[in-house]
Amino acid sequence: MAGFVASEVFAPDASGRVGIELEWVTAPTGDAAPPSLEALRAALPDPLPGASRVTFEPGGQLELSGPAADGLPAAIAAMTADVVAARQALAPLGVTLIGTGLDTGGGRDRVLDAPRYRAMEEYFDTHWPAGRTMMRHTASIQVNVDIGSEGDVASRWARAHALGPVLVAAFANSPFDERGRATGWCSTRFHVWDGIDPSRTGAVHRDGLDPCAAFTQYLLDARVMMIWPRGPDLDDHAVVARPHLTFGEWIDAGHDLGYPTAADLAYHLTTLFPPVRPRGWLELRMIDSLPAEWWPVPVAVTAAVLDDPGVAARVDAALEATRGEWSAAARNGLADRALQQAAAVCFDAAHDALPRMGANDATVAAVDEFRRRYVDRGRSPAHDRLDERIAAPA
Repeated sequence: MAGFVASEVFAPDASGRVGIELEWVTAPTGDAAPPSLEALRAALPDPLPGASRVTFEPGGQLELSGPAADGLPAAIAAMTADVVAARQALAPLGVTLIGTGLDTGGGRDRVLDAPRYRAMEEYFDTHWPAGRTMMRHTASIQVNVDIGSEGDVASRWARAHALGPVLVAAFANSPFDERGRATGWCSTRFHVWDGIDPSRTGAVHRDGLDPCAAFTQYLLDARVMMIWPRGPDLDDHAVVARPHLTFGEWIDAGHDLGYPTAADLAYHLTTLFPPVRPRGWLELRMIDSLPAEWWPVPVAVTAAVLDDPGVAARVDAALEATRGEWSAAARNGLADRALQQAAAVCFDAAHDALPRMGANDATVAAVDEFRRRYVDRGRSPAHDRLDERIAAPA
């Protein structure tokens, strides 16, 4: 187990690559029924100009997964081209892409019937009904960066976790539930994720444990979501494991279907969703989906804080003050004074680092404008949405 984690999950890599994954809520622009997923797939260019992989989430959310690019500018340029192409392709179908952390359009059916999603829904239904909301209604921005050089893995891992609450707060954009009701949370999306099976959605970092040890323990302690009788590579059907069977217990005591294999371990990893997920790179998963003009901002800030060598000394002390404040970040956004102050330090550092990283003027301008509009005022995008609700005619 420890060998697998060290070689497959935390192998040092500091090549400077950046990857972007954007999820969008798909919504009809008129009163007509939304097109089928098959129609949406057929309308989208293949390949997209920036080579993003197109997939759909169980509720019909569109995901664009960009390839790992050589640096931040290339990643943003490629994803920008793909977002434009996707919007143009879907417009004739009367479909728009909405950047929001949680779809408020009412109940959505699960439109994907793959064995994985059937089993996942059955699993969450045993104890965590919010799992249906997560699968069908949430959308996020995911930023992928390298694990780091051999001597930097541990500090980079810790910094990514310390940065996480600031990213939740700064970009919180889901103050309503799926029925459009105010929840009291700036990031209802993060709150929903945090409320399903903490053994697979809680943060991994533990003080005193190096990254490999911490994630090895996390893998062992996480509950088994599903077991594939003929092996996960065959993907024919899955058996939902009995409640509370951890992977460590499966190794020790087995199951009616046998003991886990190396393939089962690799698959188990794909069913874990911590806010910072190691996958041979670091996948930061805590950011709400944002409108088109803003999605480059969290990507740029994250890459600057984690990849520019001159930033760490500037941000570490500020991030220490809010480390672990996931719940406060999701509830209050940047109305939380400590989180606002930490965000200001990160945005200052990003402003100085981005030109060194080759970011274009548009990216730097977006970061600066987001800071003026939100960070400096102790607000998150969610606060705008709440104000719009209050101002709307009855």
